[in-house]
Amino acid sequence: MAIHYYKQADKNASSNDTQTHEVVSRMLAEIEAGGEAKAREYCRELDGWEGDVIVSRDQIEAAREKVPEQLKQDIHFAYERVSRFAAAQRDSIQGFETELSPGLFAGQKLIPMETAGCYVPGGRYAHIASAIMSVATAKVAGVKNVVACSVPRDKNGIHPAILYAMDLAGADVILQMGGVQGIASMAFGLFTGKPADILVGPGNRFVAESKRQLFGRCGIDMFAGPTEIGIIADHRADPDIVVEDLVGQAEHGPDSPAWLFTTSRELAEAVDQRIQARIDDLPETQRKAADAAWRDYGEIIVCDTREEAVEVSDRYASEHLELQVEDLDWWMERLNSYGSLFVGEEASVAFGDKCSGTNHILPTKGAACYTGGLCAQKFLKIVTYQRQSREATRTVAATAARLSRCEGMEGHARTGDIRLAKYYPDERFVLAVEEDV
Repeated sequence: MAIHYYKQADKNASSNDTQTHEVVSRMLAEIEAGGEAKAREYCRELDGWEGDVIVSRDQIEAAREKVPEQLKQDIHFAYERVSRFAAAQRDSIQGFETELSPGLFAGQKLIPMETAGCYVPGGRYAHIASAIMSVATAKVAGVKNVVACSVPRDKNGIHPAILYAMDLAGADVILQMGGVQGIASMAFGLFTGKPADILVGPGNRFVAESKRQLFGRCGIDMFAGPTEIGIIADHRADPDIVVEDLVGQAEHGPDSPAWLFTTSRELAEAVDQRIQARIDDLPETQRKAADAAWRDYGEIIVCDTREEAVEVSDRYASEHLELQVEDLDWWMERLNSYGSLFVGEEASVAFGDKCSGTNHILPTKGAACYTGGLCAQKFLKIVTYQRQSREATRTVAATAARLSRCEGMEGHARTGDIRLAKYYPDERFVLAVEEDV
C-alpha cells in the first residue's frame, strides 16, 4: 500500500496509559473503602469544592436565572433534535414473539435499565451539549433514575448552563463532583443509594480509565477518551475548511488526535502550511491545547488511491470522520469503521457535537472497529423468553436430552426425561446417544 506520512505523530492514544491506570486504580479503591467521606475529600482536593454534593432545586432555579434567553433557546434547539433522534433509535428496535415450530414460541423484550450515571465534562470547557447527549437519551430510553455529575466550576458550583441543560434533559439527581470521584460516586451509589447500572459520557483519560476499570460491575457506553477527528479530503476540498475542522477538535485538549487522510499532496501541503497560524490565532487556553495536540498527535497521510484512503481510515477508526470529497456515495458504501460520519463539506463535527441531533458520545482509541456511539439502545436490556405447548415439548425435550447426554450433562438430560415421562407416559422416546460419538 502506497501511503506517505506527510506529518506523523510522536505520540498515540495509549501514551501515559500506565500512569493513568495506577492513579485511577488507587483512587477507586480508596473511594470504595472510604465511601462518601473519601469522595468529598477528593472533591475538596481536586475540584476545590466544599459545598453540598447534591444540587438543590434552589440552586437549579438560581442557575436558570443566569442563563441568557438566547442560550436557553439554543439549548432547547439541541435538546429537541437529540431527543427526537434518540426516540427514532429506540423505536427502530422492537419486542417480538415468533413461533419457531408448532407450539414453540420465543420472544424478545426491551427493559430499560433502572439507574444510569451520566458524566458531563465541565473543567476546561462547559460541555453543555454533553448534558443533553447523555441525560436526554437515557430518559428517552425509559431509564427511571438518571444521576448526572459535573465538576464544580467556581464557588457557585456547576456551570449554570450545564445545570440548566441537565435539568431540562431530565436528570433526577445532579452531583457537583468531577473526575474519578464523580464516576466512582455514581458507580457505588454514593449520595443517592442508587448504584449505576451503566456509566456513560465523555471525559479525560482519568474519567475514561475509571469507566474501563469499573466495567463488569456495571455497564459502560464505550471507551470515550480524548476526542478524535479524521478527515478524508481530495483535491476539491477547501484547505481553509479542513484546517478549521482539524483545529476545532484539537482545541479540546492536548491529547486530542487530529488526522487528515488525503489523495492530494497539494492539499496536504496547503493544510500543513496554514494550520499553525490558525492555532496561534486561538485564545490562550484553546491555543495551548490545540498546539500540543497537533504537535504530538496530529497526522497528515497522503494516499495514492481512494481505496488506500479507505483502508487507512478504517484502520484508524476515527471517533468523528468527515468526508470532504467527490462521489460521496462511493465513500459511504465502503467505509466501515468510525464513530459518526459527517458527509460533505456542509456537515461539520462541530454541528454534530452541539445540536444537529446525532449523539456526540462516541468511541475512541480504535473502539469504532467494534461499536458505535451512545444511543437509546445502550440503556435498554434486550432480553429473551420462551414458552411452549405440551405438544411442542414432545420434540424439544427429546432433542435436548440427547444433546445434553452427548455433552456429558446427565442432570440436564434428565430434566427432559422427566417431562416426557409425565406428559407422555404411554410413549417411548429415543433419549440415548451412540456411545462412540
